[in-house]
Amino acid sequence: MTTNNIHNLTRTTDDVVIVGGGLAGLFCALKLAPRPVTLISAAPLGQGASSAWAQGGIAAAVADGDTPEAHAADTIAVGGGIVDEAVALGIAREAPSRIHDLIAYGVPFDRDLEGRLAVGREAAHSARRIVHVHGDGAGAAIIAALGEAVRRTPSIRLIEGFVAEALLTEDGAVTGLQLREADNFASRRIVIASRAVVLATGGIGHLYAVTTNPAEANGSGLAIAARAGAVVADPEFVQFHPTAIMVGRDPAPLATEALRGEGATLINGEGERFMLAQHPLAELAPRDIVARGVFAEIAAGRGAFLDARQALGRRFADKFPTVHASCIAAGIDPAMQTIPIAPAVHYHMGGIAVDARGRSSIDGLWAGGEVSSTGMHGANRLASNSLLEAVVYAARIAEDIAGHAVASPARLPDALVTPRGGAPDAATVRRLRAIMASHVGVIRERDALAEAVRNFAALERSATSIAVRHMATAALLVASAAWSRCESRGAHFRSDHPQEAPALAQRTMTTLARAREVADGLSAHSTPRIAQSMIA
Repeated sequence: MTTNNIHNLTRTTDDVVIVGGGLAGLFCALKLAPRPVTLISAAPLGQGASSAWAQGGIAAAVADGDTPEAHAADTIAVGGGIVDEAVALGIAREAPSRIHDLIAYGVPFDRDLEGRLAVGREAAHSARRIVHVHGDGAGAAIIAALGEAVRRTPSIRLIEGFVAEALLTEDGAVTGLQLREADNFASRRIVIASRAVVLATGGIGHLYAVTTNPAEANGSGLAIAARAGAVVADPEFVQFHPTAIMVGRDPAPLATEALRGEGATLINGEGERFMLAQHPLAELAPRDIVARGVFAEIAAGRGAFLDARQALGRRFADKFPTVHASCIAAGIDPAMQTIPIAPAVHYHMGGIAVDARGRSSIDGLWAGGEVSSTGMHGANRLASNSLLEAVVYAARIAEDIAGHAVASPARLPDALVTPRGGAPDAATVRRLRAIMASHVGVIRERDALAEAVRNFAALERSATSIAVRHMATAALLVASAAWSRCESRGAHFRSDHPQEAPALAQRTMTTLARAREVADGLSAHSTPRIAQSMIA
């Protein structure tokens, strides 16, 4: 059932409330059927979700000779020594079943001439195990198929054009959500009571000035959970995609990693393949290494370019139509010309800490997709593991809720939990995004991180716009954890601590209160740090 009249909702509901119209939210809603679900999406389904923009596909050991154990081993090898190995193996083992679920929902994965799932290879995978749709259109095709299935499912009440503004809790348990219209900051707030809330709101990419993520990926889900007291895991680990297409667009179009899997190379303005000297796998090295290689060439003034002229040539348009269209729109013919690139924020390994069932530290709150942190990715995500993790955990959350006795919700108070705020100030948002890019970016350093922490803490206290306050909250969590981790590990690189510290080979577990303590300490010239600890 679809409705945009949210005012028809009662103040108390037995529905499971899911926030987020991306892969995790849609898949979870479908898996919960026929249980009543209210699905809240900031944008119309198919828009505003990072899942829909995913070009690479989904990693799954579905080809002859490949195994979940090999898939898990590749995931662990890339993750910088802090991957939860049991989580990685469990997800890899569930992957084939989830692929077949998606096929049942109508996802048209590419097939070979014999009708088997066609598989490609991407960076740091030891085998060809990435399933695609039309080469580079997996995300859009998956979201389109699941969106249609959701609209056909009577038990799902779909509310489009609303965002969650606050998570309501009592005695450490969820009691509901405060919502507002997505593009109307003066609108009347709506309060929904529910004892079972699933956050699937996406990542933090739009906190940065250069990102491949849609504007909706602004850290709001992470912020509302943190402000309610949820434990947050590994927020310092932010993955930069090394090959965003630099043609002056925000978000930046993405040149999928699969291009390099097909033989495209990275060159500088002098025509040199600079990654050959950086890593034995050259262009197929882990993303953090490739991103730093690209960053170094740009910083040195040589520029960086993706060269697919020889590897693909005239086959480019048929093989990778999405990337081809982005290039042509910018006046670049990738069959004949090199593509200017730069690292851009692509994925957040951190998020709301969840257990193997997707449960957060707050009773009645589950989280799935990029807003969560399961331990699968560690310090650096293996290519095409994110969509897989989203569907696996969405199914697990649905199964857990189905077997979970959800108490009847209490009636909510009439007063708003978060007072009405104004529209975000554009200059303030630009400044926050610029500081994240320059101070908490590909290469980090103690003093710049400290300055970022102080700025974000001050903005979190002073912002009159709730949207800006949420952005500052999420930025503070990332920056304070990055300042506290005095080493380089995976996607987190500190120029003042360029080596891994064996004693810090642990996940970060933190809270907003601890992040504020770091900021207070820096303001007072003391040096408290967030503790790294293994997840229980």
